[in-house]
Amino acid sequence: MKGCFLLQRRFAHIGHYIAVHLKKKYRVNEFCGFVYTRASLDFLKEQKDINYSALLLDEDVQKKYKEEKVDLKYLSYLEKEYGIPNLWPYIMVDRTLMYNIPVKEYPYDIPPFNHEELMRITQAYARKIISFLKKEKPDFLFCSVIGGIAGVLLYHIAKKMGIRTMFVIESCTEKRQVISETYNIFSSADKIFARNKKEGAPEKYLNEAKRFLENFRNQPTTYHTSVVQARKATTRSSHLKFLRPKSFTQSAKWFIHIMKEYQKQKKFKDYSYDSNPWQYLSNRLKRKARNLIGLTDLYSPFNPDCDFAYFSLHYQPEISTMLYAPFYVDQKYVIKQIARSLPLHYTLYVKEHPVMVEYRPRSFYKEILKMPNVKLIDPSISTYSILPKTKLVATIAGTTAWEGLLLKKPAINFGDRFYNSLPGAKRCHDFEQLPYIIKNQLDNYVPNEEELIAFLAAIFEDSVPVDLIHLWEKEWDLKKKKAGLAPLADELARKLGL
Repeated sequence: MKGCFLLQRRFAHIGHYIAVHLKKKYRVNEFCGFVYTRASLDFLKEQKDINYSALLLDEDVQKKYKEEKVDLKYLSYLEKEYGIPNLWPYIMVDRTLMYNIPVKEYPYDIPPFNHEELMRITQAYARKIISFLKKEKPDFLFCSVIGGIAGVLLYHIAKKMGIRTMFVIESCTEKRQVISETYNIFSSADKIFARNKKEGAPEKYLNEAKRFLENFRNQPTTYHTSVVQARKATTRSSHLKFLRPKSFTQSAKWFIHIMKEYQKQKKFKDYSYDSNPWQYLSNRLKRKARNLIGLTDLYSPFNPDCDFAYFSLHYQPEISTMLYAPFYVDQKYVIKQIARSLPLHYTLYVKEHPVMVEYRPRSFYKEILKMPNVKLIDPSISTYSILPKTKLVATIAGTTAWEGLLLKKPAINFGDRFYNSLPGAKRCHDFEQLPYIIKNQLDNYVPNEEELIAFLAAIFEDSVPVDLIHLWEKEWDLKKKKAGLAPLADELARKLGL
């Protein structure tokens, strides 16, 4: 068996160690990879554990567009074979092609390429990826996230070629991971859920589901600890800590590091290189200025006793909107449509994502506050103080809806998410239908505890306890990292039938 790994940025290390485990324990000896960033490529070339048959670098593939001429016949072929239903979804999911991020920084949103260049870029990626997969002939493709044109093309082309696709996805339950054949739902868990509804869940997983649900309701907490940490950094004072001698010294050292890396990497002229030291410094200063001005005057007090719906703003640009709900990326417009679809006496409370407080300009919030029934509340207020009191949870494609369902609240969303399998979640495909969907949810929603537990039991049966976010971002001890990833590699092997 041969595996192809999508190895982006720091996940290159994670994916590589999973491949090493497959080689040592399951005798999978052939691997190839599609790699993002030269630093990741350097790591993979320098390691001695695996001899990859081919490593395709995203930045090198992108440069090929300069040799391309727009071929309408070829584009027509691509749309016929791989269109969803056209080729724009491949481009729109790529924040570098569409917004020039992370080269620039949100809220910058001007594409660095014109229409003709985007067509040529699409051709270049498609030609190279099709050629790569035909030559390497992998039996499976393993990915974490697919946040760029290359990843989405790899996925759909591999599917079309009959190559098995495997994704690791956060289960949103106690630091557990699901391996799914699709990037947006839990493919095996859905099948187990259907079985559980007919035959009942195995007692082991049923007990785990009940325990988790009871613990969450008694003390709700997010599965991603970085959100909790970010919540602490939403005040003006928290953003002045960089002036402390220790923090300032660390910032200065990091800036020197960026300057050295910039000198080392700028010779390649990669489209995605994001460490221009002066751009970095400019971005930081703009963020600090926004926080010093603050948003306090725009916040309204949270009144839990009124009838209200709750909308939690998304981190942007990110796959939650760009991949799961690509036609609902404009959050200001979505908020306005939700607000006008509510009963007249309802308030729509909107809360910022803690990580985004220092990024969005005041004009963004002023625009959503033009709706008379929309109120912005302080992001330092915990979501778990809001959810128990809300009548309805609305999100584009976020996990807030999932948390609301766990707390017996009806949910509405606009994207492809795993929790759409539950009857309490209603997906809106058309804004004209939104008022009717909201009315139905408010008037007729009845929590189905039995189905919720059956769904949770399916997730526990189809997931493994791995704190991937910690291993990915914070664990520097190589032995601990490899040991922590072993259960995930074993689960991948199980799904592959090894």
